[in-house]
Amino acid sequence: MAVSTLRPKVGLLGLTLELYEQTAPRLRPGREAWVRRAVLPALGKVADVEFVGAAFRREDVQAQVERFEAEGCDAVLVMLLTYSPSQIALPVLRRTRLPIVVWNTQELRAIDADFSGARMVENHGVHGTQDLANVLLRSGVRFRYVTSHLDDPDALGELTDFFMAAAATGRLSRARLGILGYPFPGMGDFALDTTHMAATLGCEWTAMPMEEYVQRAAGAPPEAVARLVAEYRATYEVDPAVADADLEATARVELALRGMVGERRLDAFTYQFMAFGEDERTPTVPFVAASRLMGEGVGFGGEGDLIAAAGSALLNWLSPPASFAEMFTVDFEGNAVLLSHMGEANVAMARSDRRIRLAARTRQITRTRCGQLVLATVFEPGPATLFALTLGRGGRWRMIASPVTGEDFGPLASLTEPHCKLSPGGDVREFLTAYAKAGGPHHCALCFGDARRRIGDAAELVGADYREV
Repeated sequence: MAVSTLRPKVGLLGLTLELYEQTAPRLRPGREAWVRRAVLPALGKVADVEFVGAAFRREDVQAQVERFEAEGCDAVLVMLLTYSPSQIALPVLRRTRLPIVVWNTQELRAIDADFSGARMVENHGVHGTQDLANVLLRSGVRFRYVTSHLDDPDALGELTDFFMAAAATGRLSRARLGILGYPFPGMGDFALDTTHMAATLGCEWTAMPMEEYVQRAAGAPPEAVARLVAEYRATYEVDPAVADADLEATARVELALRGMVGERRLDAFTYQFMAFGEDERTPTVPFVAASRLMGEGVGFGGEGDLIAAAGSALLNWLSPPASFAEMFTVDFEGNAVLLSHMGEANVAMARSDRRIRLAARTRQITRTRCGQLVLATVFEPGPATLFALTLGRGGRWRMIASPVTGEDFGPLASLTEPHCKLSPGGDVREFLTAYAKAGGPHHCALCFGDARRRIGDAAELVGADYREV
């Protein structure tokens, strides 16, 4: 089961000075050669980069940026290969829809006794970046400015995070979300004006009929069902008490849900578990399917929460893999919080030292014909980031990020639901209070490592508030 990884595509706009075409005709070709020899291979480790050569006239800048847009680039990386006056680029950069990052860098690492006028001419882009940054700021153009040298220990770290944020938010603006059933009645923290979502984030959504789910499950090809049941047995630790009929029903609904998600080209989806119990023909709830689809990069939100579905997809694009999550119980003594849910968690984040247990819920969450099987996933311990996408006052989007640590805890034999324990950086009481005061919703997402800078970049790119707790 492959984890989906988003690879950014970046247009490199290298700027030079037209005057040098007459006074130093070898300068531009030399700077272009450095880009191709050193810069492009380094950037190629983190992004696909389009570079056609340096631009020194306004019409050349326009042609290159239009090409980047037409080829589906996620961002424009501006480099001053020599000094270049800002006004040849400003009109084009004002109009482009692509995120802009100005990279203040040069070939030369140090200025020592061997420094010469020739070396200075080859490495004098810094004042051009200042010229450009000034006019972009004065013109109200949002941009990121990064200073680093290729030989720095983390030379491309900040650029990489920006590229990933640009690619992820671009993907979010084209995202297709699906809802099976309806939002959980009375849950207000994910109440949503979908027109507002489309107008601001760009996401579109579609309803998936429960009737189609039931019909697809009933019509699943027997050979496909048998193959999927065999995959369950080979991949997971199937509880001896699980009946063959329940495994078959679980396979049928996974095939049904996969078909609905795939044919609608959904990036994320959500369902309301109570809706499954309203049709007496429903075989079971697709807990296993949701967990496995998350493992393949499809976003998910519980209880009909389209915001959580979009948020988990966004986090997965920013820092894969990522999982839908929910805080359930506070461990005051252990200074931690227990994450769990009815049956959905990203299997790609499971502990690597054991197989995931496949078991039946001890208590059915809604009425179905067969047992409700769950992959009782326990996440790999270590540093992680808790994330929430939510709406704040006045309909403004907000992104909340928290550095946490996954503890070496579980799996517990007494729990058939996914579960793990997280410890915050400080006191759990202060953490939970700060999260609530920041407007943190009860549905969230989790990824490994420290994704705060990428989340902050994503918030800036979509015009959302960013809160760190």
